[in-house]
This record gives sequence, C-alpha cells and structure tokens, in this order.
Amino acid sequence: MRSFVFIALMSAALAASAQLYRWKDEKGRVHVTDTPPPASARDVRERAPGAAPASDSGGNLPYSVQQAVASNPVTLYTGADCAPCGDARALLNARGVPFSEVMVVDQKQAEELKKAVGSLSVPSLRVGSSVQKGFEAGLYQSMLDRAGYPRTGILPARSQAAPNPQAKPAAPPAEASEGEAPSEPPGPYAPR
Repeated sequence: MRSFVFIALMSAALAASAQLYRWKDEKGRVHVTDTPPPASARDVRERAPGAAPASDSGGNLPYSVQQAVASNPVTLYTGADCAPCGDARALLNARGVPFSEVMVVDQKQAEELKKAVGSLSVPSLRVGSSVQKGFEAGLYQSMLDRAGYPRTGILPARSQAAPNPQAKPAAPPAEASEGEAPSEPPGPYAPR
C-alpha cells in the first residue's frame, strides 16, 4: 500500500512539473500539449512548471472550457459597419465564451472569410468545423452547446471589444545588418 501511495505521489509530481505549450495550427485550432509545437505553430504560449495557466479572460478557465476551446475554437467574422455583428459579439461575451474575431476590412481577410465559411456573409460564426452565416441567437447558442461551452451565466461575462478596423498590422522587424545581432530571435519560440 505504501509503495502505491509513493508511486502515485511521484507521478503527480512529475505531471505537475511538465512544461505546457498552447498554440494554434494553420487552421486556427488551439492545441495544448506537453511537447513543443511544430515550427508552423502560431500564438505559442508556454506555461512554466508550477505557473498558473493563462487564459484569454484574465482568469483560469475551467477544464471543460479548456477542452471546448482546444477541440472547437470559436471565431467570429464581422464587418466594420455591421449592426448584427455587435449582437453576435455581445452574445459570445455574455456567455463568457473565449473567441477570436476577424473584422473583414481588406482583401486578405475577405479571402479568409470566404475560405472559412464559403461566402462573404457577416456576421459569421465558426465553432470548430460548424459554421453559421448571419446572426441568429438560438442557432449560435445551439452551436456553442454542441461544442461543450457552458450555458450563459456559468462563466463570468467577458468584455471583448470589436477589433479596430483602422489598425494597421505591425511592420515586420528590420533585418539586422551583417555582423549585428537581431533584436529578437526569429520563429515561434521567440520571447514576447
């Protein structure tokens, strides 16, 4: 019996000290792994041993929500002057669902929207591989239910605002001249 308790405690200690990586693949799916992500990974975040996990809402997400985010990430596609887009964002915020938002203001984003949902319709919601074009509160709620997100009132409400349509993407860092070290190492493991 003592050896079983010792083995169980050692296993728990080893699991607690494992490095965790949170990253998105090329399709925008979120992964949480204990192995380093591939070079093509985006938005890589590392969790040091013993550190509290980070979340998009500033607090710790329940395990069931982490699982839903990993298997069925939520992306809202919106437009700059779209009234129903605000209603869609408000529904996701009220339910406490972590989501990413793509405001379609240029050709690249329009192509991303068309590839993701099959048309240029905003708002459009993508939950995992399910897509809903247009805003229909009942259908949005059903999609989130099927994906495993808790019902409204269980998670604290979020206050994620609309992206700024005027914001320009950051310019890539200037290349270091020969003999000069770059200011930040390149690649997904660069410190942020």
